Amino acid sequence: MSEMKKFPLITGIISLDFINTEVVRRGQRHNLLSSENDVKDWLHEMKDYNPTISLLFTDEIEVTNPLLNELLTFRSLLREAFEAIADRKGASSEFLGLLEKKIEAAPFSFKVSEHQIIPLPVGKIEDSIISLIAYDVIKLVEGKKLNSLKRCSNPECVLLFIDEGGRRKWCSMKICGNRKKVARYQKKEKGR
Repeated sequence: MSEMKKFPLITGIISLDFINTEVVRRGQRHNLLSSENDVKDWLHEMKDYNPTISLLFTDEIEVTNPLLNELLTFRSLLREAFEAIADRKGASSEFLGLLEKKIEAAPFSFKVSEHQIIPLPVGKIEDSIISLIAYDVIKLVEGKKLNSLKRCSNPECVLLFIDEGGRRKWCSMKICGNRKKVARYQKKEKGR
């Protein structure tokens, strides 16, 4: 049996999976990054998806309360911008400028690992994490991937994802898609 993950890593994209550390359960919004240990756990789970994280952050990193607060503030700004993009309002030039400033706080050096060039932010841990996420967003903008950014079709869900095929409705079949299928089936069975 596979290990149950703490975070809904539905995209494999660090910036989106960072925003998706806020979820709705039973009608209430929950912050999955509510403690320093939660940040460590999130970084640990993201190591499977992002080679920079596995090279940059060890299990012994020190996550402080100021770092947690800075991450939550940044996540809030990203969520607001990404929801506007998902609603087809686009990314503002101020938003892109903010991302560039975050990267300036921890500019990148590069390392070759497994035949890939891996960008490594250089600076304090808080600046490095935010710089890495900001860089990811800029890459998504540059690759026009945010044009395919969507909200989950479940109105109670706050998760975002990229739908390049144009047909995806749910954040994940395991999270919302299956729930809707079960609800439709139960309604159909009641009607019999």
